[in-house]
Amino acid sequence: MTTVKQAPAAAPPAPSPRAPSNPDAVARPPRRRARRSTISVLKHAGLITLSVVMIYPLIWLVVSSFKPNGEIFTNISIFTNNLTLDNYVKGWSSQGAPFSLFLLNSSIIVVGAIIGNLISCSLAAYAFARLNFRFRTLFFVLMLGTIMLPIHVVLVPQFIIFKELGWLGTFLPLIVPKFLAADAFFVFLMVQFIRALPNEIFEAARIDGAGHLRSFVQVTLPLMVPALATTAIFTFIWTWGDFFGPLIYLRTTSVFPVSVALKGFVDQQSTSDYGGMFAMSVLSLVPLFIAFLLGQRYLVKGIATTGIK
Repeated sequence: MTTVKQAPAAAPPAPSPRAPSNPDAVARPPRRRARRSTISVLKHAGLITLSVVMIYPLIWLVVSSFKPNGEIFTNISIFTNNLTLDNYVKGWSSQGAPFSLFLLNSSIIVVGAIIGNLISCSLAAYAFARLNFRFRTLFFVLMLGTIMLPIHVVLVPQFIIFKELGWLGTFLPLIVPKFLAADAFFVFLMVQFIRALPNEIFEAARIDGAGHLRSFVQVTLPLMVPALATTAIFTFIWTWGDFFGPLIYLRTTSVFPVSVALKGFVDQQSTSDYGGMFAMSVLSLVPLFIAFLLGQRYLVKGIATTGIK
């Protein structure tokens, strides 16, 4: 008779060293995840609410451009059943000239200002950043001081100069100063960018026989694309929306830009066409959005490489 030999009983599994000794710790990770999820939801809800508050005036402007004049200020809601295109049709030609003429005038001023700022400010910035000349620091400090100078201080002298030159009523007072590096902010921005470039690049160009002009054109300008794009975008936005300068120097409707033409919809003596003004305002914002979307990448890169350093 054979006997069956029983196997020894298996030893109880040893406790895992990673197992928490406190049972409450098992439930802690889900609680943390739940708390983080709640904080994330609240944060996003707050940001969405703030975004709606910030963008609501723009949405109201767009919706109001499709409302009848009598409903614009009686119904401030963005929801309406009386949408119409009459404001766009009437507003396009209600200022004695097609609105395309004002868009063209603004485009001429903006293009001239951008070209002037890119050429003059980049040359002045290269001089301050790479050339050694007497009183360079003094001139640079004086240039920075003009940033804090209010425009109203120089308005009368500039008006007298432009009047003596016979430039009143033309685009020249709005374009020519841009070719003289009059915007010190852009000069400072480009100086910061050029100073951040490695000196070895300029030393290599000098060893190859490049002078300052060749070093500026073939070495500096290709590396300054973010700073140049930032200058172009800010010049576009500030010049397109400038109201004070064109109002002072321009006299006739045929040379008015968009910013001045929009004022013609509001008449203190008779009925104002707010619907037409809102409709044309929406159209005038389209070039700004397109310029910002096309240059957003360079704008962020230019500010990051010049403003922080």
